[in-house]
Amino acid sequence: MRHCWPRSLMGQMVLAVAVALLLVQGISAFLIYRAQAERRDVAVVHAAAFRFLRETGNLGEVSDEPRRNHHGEGRPRGFRLEHSVVSPLRSGEVRNADSEAELARILLDQGVSADQIVVTDRLIGKDAYAWSRSQERGWRFGPDHVRASDRLLVAGARLAGNSEWLVARIRVPNGERIIIFSVLWQTLLIYAVVVAAIALILRRITRPLAALTGRIERFAGNPAAENPVEPQGPSDVRDLIVAHNAMEGRIAALLNEKDVMLGAIGHDLKTPLAALRVRIESVEDDTERGRMAATIEDITRSLDDILSLARVGRPSDPREQVELSALIASVVEEYEDMGEPVELIETQRLVLSLRSTWLRRGVRNLIGNALRYGGAARVSLTRTDGEAVIMIDDDGPGIPEAEIGRMMEPFTRGEPSRNSETGGAGLGLALARAIAEQHGGSLELTNRHDAAGKLTGLTSRLRLPI
Repeated sequence: MRHCWPRSLMGQMVLAVAVALLLVQGISAFLIYRAQAERRDVAVVHAAAFRFLRETGNLGEVSDEPRRNHHGEGRPRGFRLEHSVVSPLRSGEVRNADSEAELARILLDQGVSADQIVVTDRLIGKDAYAWSRSQERGWRFGPDHVRASDRLLVAGARLAGNSEWLVARIRVPNGERIIIFSVLWQTLLIYAVVVAAIALILRRITRPLAALTGRIERFAGNPAAENPVEPQGPSDVRDLIVAHNAMEGRIAALLNEKDVMLGAIGHDLKTPLAALRVRIESVEDDTERGRMAATIEDITRSLDDILSLARVGRPSDPREQVELSALIASVVEEYEDMGEPVELIETQRLVLSLRSTWLRRGVRNLIGNALRYGGAARVSLTRTDGEAVIMIDDDGPGIPEAEIGRMMEPFTRGEPSRNSETGGAGLGLALARAIAEQHGGSLELTNRHDAAGKLTGLTSRLRLPI
């Protein structure tokens, strides 16, 4: 049922109106049919009473009965009155008590008393007298207009002091088909008018909403300057668009202020760090000088990571078509040239639209993390389910399952020490995840186990949509 329900506002509104109209039209059709059936039954009983009274000569006011019924057709037609010594009711037939009471009342009002009255329904095809009369050539019904399945009201009256039964047979008009077609055409007309009106109204609402949704999606991916959405549609929707444009402008202003502030911080901090690099050359102790240089380098790397993480949401360089396999191979070669145990074990040729500088940095962070905690890194590139998957395996101690999600948060480290071997600000994984999300992808960390269930290392998967 969930799959059948439309997801759009217009689809849900149209379906709801269609179901409501169907329900209302169904109730209306039932009430009309019920009222029509009651009027038809009364007309048929009056026609039978008219034949009895004409036979007895007591027509009275009944002779003035309407010549037209509620369909605009002639009054219910009947067959010639039959005189019978036996009751017209057959074995197994059900008597119509309401029609019998109505017929008795009409006859009594006209001064005709009946000892016994029976009324029942019967198919014309099962009444030998009526069926034979309906098939006679030149008969007023015409053989083409009577079907064996047509209903027939059979009314019998045994008048007071008379041993004979007067039997009247009245053909019941077929009004069901008229009702069905009338309600059907009425429903189709209402559907056409109402759905067209709703579609026009919803179109004025959904078009500006769709434009606003597209703008929000583009702003979330790249909050660069862009023309705001033009207010349109009903007043409520226009107010929403105006409020969104104001909010978007404020967010853009805050982001610009952040970039200016980060640029100033980076400049103000890197300048004294560069001066410190020069000054430590005057330190005569080689060991102390090396420690000081490593500390400055660690501060510089942390500062670069902080600034990069802050700017990753607003990249200035455009996307370009890049052969991802070549980019991964070049990063691996850089580590191989430095003598690091990094190996490219599998790759596929994939061309993607991405920001190569950022992605290169994300891959470097993952490889550096593998080298820092696992001592080695094995890199591969595969295509899986419409995604390019960059996988880095290490042989380290892994990460506790409960800590994996937290490890990708900024300033979170698994190694508590801050020495030059395992130090850092804990921004590498957070920056790699931000870069993956910048490209519409994701970063996954999973522990790797052997067949015996022993932990053998950590696997990082950087997924990018193709």
